[in-house]
Amino acid sequence: MNLLTTIKGSMMEEWLPSGWDLAKIEGCIGSSPEEITERQAHWHEQFQPVACHSIEEFNVYLGHEIAMLIKTSKERGEPLALILPVGPMGMYKWTVYFLKMWNVSADHVHGFNMDEWSDADGNTLPASNPGSFQYAMEKAFYGPLGELTVPVQQRNFATRDNIGTYAEKIAKLKSANAKLGVVYGIGRVFHIAFWEPHYAGEYSSEDEWKLSTHRTGARLHPLTIEQNAITSFKSRTTLIPCYANTIGPGLFLQADYAIGGADGILGRGMMWQGMSLWTTLRYGADPWVPSSYMPTLPGKLFFMNELAGPLKPELN
Repeated sequence: MNLLTTIKGSMMEEWLPSGWDLAKIEGCIGSSPEEITERQAHWHEQFQPVACHSIEEFNVYLGHEIAMLIKTSKERGEPLALILPVGPMGMYKWTVYFLKMWNVSADHVHGFNMDEWSDADGNTLPASNPGSFQYAMEKAFYGPLGELTVPVQQRNFATRDNIGTYAEKIAKLKSANAKLGVVYGIGRVFHIAFWEPHYAGEYSSEDEWKLSTHRTGARLHPLTIEQNAITSFKSRTTLIPCYANTIGPGLFLQADYAIGGADGILGRGMMWQGMSLWTTLRYGADPWVPSSYMPTLPGKLFFMNELAGPLKPELN
């Protein structure tokens, strides 16, 4: 007796996205941790999952990968459009460390925050609010880079008035020979940025879904709200906005290189991201599972090895 056999008629039936195939999600989870890196037919030939054995290793690897992307584009004399998350965050101090060690300026980088908390109308927190993603990025990345930093006029944040300009700005940069890098985390309900699975039900086709570049005042899934309460707000669900401004597949699927991170372990054997990681890697591209598209892009997905499981219940 489990969710697969008891969902009908329960509150979960109304709560979970209607397009989820629960049996398929369950089937994505391997019987042993070693299976998680086995190549799947739908993966891009240049996609690679990378296991990390400590959070320190995870942060260094991810930070180095971002720094290398900035460094190599600098050496080629190309501008770099870089879509950036606030979560995970620990890699930014290492990106700063490597760029400073190499004395590589990020003045050719155009940064685009992928999302931001909002109300239903897309109004966001002030940049001075410690809960805002803009505040987090300034403190963790742009500020510590010092004289090597991204110019202020090349930093884009997901405000109601600005996020709608991302597509045009990125297209203009690409026409000037820029590459687009996307750095991402994976949500509990498989979102990329705050692009939630239930949005898929609003489109007539996958092709139409793929064209969507952004949303303002996007309604968040309850599991997303609770995920953030646990990971970022010290369990205070009441502090979490129910809406956000977010980029969509029309932008993140344009990535020339995508760098992912999954670090959702909580200690004492507890985690929130194991099923999300396995499903991302094995489900196959489907709008109801937005993260399932990331293995179809060139890049690396760094993950905490503990997330590979085995995903079996145990007493703590």
